[in-house]
Amino acid sequence: MRIRTRAGVWLLYALVAFVFVYPLWTVVATVFSKRQARLGAMMNVPHGLTGANVSQAWHLGVARGLLNSLIVVAVGLTLQLTVSSLAAYALARKRFKGAGVVMLAILATMMMPEEVIAVPLFQVLGKIHQPFTGGTLVNSYGGLILPLVGWALPVYVLTGFMKRVPLELEEAARIDGAGDFRIFWRIVLPVCRPALGTCAVFGFLMIWDQYLLPLLVSQTPKMDTLTVVVTSLQSSQEQGEGVRLAAVLILAVPGVLVYLALQRLFERGLLSGSLKG
Repeated sequence: MRIRTRAGVWLLYALVAFVFVYPLWTVVATVFSKRQARLGAMMNVPHGLTGANVSQAWHLGVARGLLNSLIVVAVGLTLQLTVSSLAAYALARKRFKGAGVVMLAILATMMMPEEVIAVPLFQVLGKIHQPFTGGTLVNSYGGLILPLVGWALPVYVLTGFMKRVPLELEEAARIDGAGDFRIFWRIVLPVCRPALGTCAVFGFLMIWDQYLLPLLVSQTPKMDTLTVVVTSLQSSQEQGEGVRLAAVLILAVPGVLVYLALQRLFERGLLSGSLKG
């Protein structure tokens, strides 16, 4: 009986592994195969290995889009975590009138689809002028980054996490003469590393996968992010299946690498209940 149970469990594991691994194998086999492979083929075995599809996709705008996406995600995620952690500290530790209303307003933004505010946001960005160039935020890195700084999820997660930080730690620091910022930087923020790791993973994926915002803001191909470039390649009939899937593969790799790099912090943040608030 136990042998049958174990066999059934392993069969289930194998089935689940096949469901997840087979699509990835199909994409990789199609991208690196010398001969044009059919995507829907059941046994898609690469006929010789080549990097021609990746090289062709790289020179069709993927390199430029990747650079733009890396700039946007690096600056945007840094600002997002900075602003969110400061706002969360104020909401978790400072008592002021209307704190509950502020939190409700922040949570309300999570229920609003981005398509609803897309046109008003574009109009606002078109009226804000940059201090040095004199142009508007449309078709600029500022326009791609600024709307991503204020995201409700990390504020909500970090507020819930900071509320569980023992007040005794802060009181002891205040007795030693520490101010608010020093307490925040030296005590509260290090304790919140698991929650910051969770927010970093979600924030990276949110910024990296943005499509509507860069589609509206970028007016020239040189400002297109990787998602816009990949989408334009998918709609093009001039490129083969291997080239289009190579662009998709390049788009997917950074997200996997970031998750693997922050996996421990991400899991600790989830296990500690940082998402329960």
